[in-house]
Amino acid sequence: MKPLDRNDPNTFDAVILGGGAAGLFCAGVSASRGLKVLLIDHSEKLAEKIRISGGGRCNFTNINIDPQTPHKYFLGENPQFCRSALSKYTPHDFLELIQRYKVPFHEKHKGQLFCDRSAQDIIDVLLSECNTSPVGSTEIRNPCKVIRIEYCENKLHNPGDSSFNAHGFYNVTTDLAPVKCRSLVVATGGLSIAQIGASDFGYSIAKQFNLPVVPTRPALVPLTFQANSWAPYAHLSGLSLPVMIGTGQKKSRIEFAEDLLFTHKGLSGPAVLQISSYWNPANTIDINLTPELDLQDTFLQTKKTSRKLLINELSGWLPNRLAQAWIDQKTTLANPINQITDQALSELAQNLQHWEIQPAGTEGYKKAEVTAGGVDTKVLSQKTMESTQPGLYFIGEVVDITGWLGGYNFQWAWSSGFACGQSLPQLNN
Repeated sequence: MKPLDRNDPNTFDAVILGGGAAGLFCAGVSASRGLKVLLIDHSEKLAEKIRISGGGRCNFTNINIDPQTPHKYFLGENPQFCRSALSKYTPHDFLELIQRYKVPFHEKHKGQLFCDRSAQDIIDVLLSECNTSPVGSTEIRNPCKVIRIEYCENKLHNPGDSSFNAHGFYNVTTDLAPVKCRSLVVATGGLSIAQIGASDFGYSIAKQFNLPVVPTRPALVPLTFQANSWAPYAHLSGLSLPVMIGTGQKKSRIEFAEDLLFTHKGLSGPAVLQISSYWNPANTIDINLTPELDLQDTFLQTKKTSRKLLINELSGWLPNRLAQAWIDQKTTLANPINQITDQALSELAQNLQHWEIQPAGTEGYKKAEVTAGGVDTKVLSQKTMESTQPGLYFIGEVVDITGWLGGYNFQWAWSSGFACGQSLPQLNN
């Protein structure tokens, strides 16, 4: 086998598959270390998921992330896996980068940082990092389709020849030109939002090299309900309110205080997107629609002095349309509050503050913001992101690490991309 020639225009230290957040960032980090990098993406436009994120303003990180306790914000078979990468490249590190580019930003809610102008600012930073390295280089080929990947072992290595690639290399056949590389980085994302190019390509590469993949599922996704059970609430589409939402029991219990949004099919909004990552079909979810009140005590105290209809009182604590939807389900609740039994008021308070419902499912990958599951972290190095297949790396969403809503998944993209980019070797090393 001939040594790889770095001067060959189709030979690279590293080929990165995927031009999203993790792939672009990894390319910039690698080039800054002097590597010759090729980034391949099958789409006509790079970083479309960045472009549409955060309502077009990109929630690019969360300053509340503690790298030492990743299990608080990340899911997976082993959420502790991401501790090393998050410690190497923190939210404050990315913040320093965008400040260097004078990107204006603001904190919106619970540590979530957004661009003031648009997500294009983040894309421009990433592309600039790829293109301005004085020591390395990044070439981008898109749209470019990968047709075949082959690993070629080096069985003829002469230890005395430092120019020879002792570690084998990858042949990557594309519809533009075949390329060779020592390292192949898979940053192809997950299955979420197929309309902007999401696919299972990264998982297919893992399986090609006999690397295990944790079963995938939509995460950060709206929940749906059976039409008959949802009928009393379907007309509330567009209504939003702050709630406490939870699922699971005892040690597996998880709760979020966020906004809930009613839809024609079910529930969405930050509260539901968060809980959807933890919900499984064997469990219900429960919602406290008035988390700031002891509603039972409020009802009983109000009953002593008020002669108003219950709906009029309830509308002071809940949006009117939602209050009416609950009152309409029981005729005895249509009376003045002082004419309703304490037991009936207590039952209503219990139902409103412990609204237990069973979702029928989710709106699937089409509406999911991320994909849970992915390449099993058991076969990845937490320090370098290299797999047990020599020279094959996985970063970003394709890995079995999924963050909360609110900038956590972008930070995982930056951190895993950095860990990988810092470790990629040159051909002659």
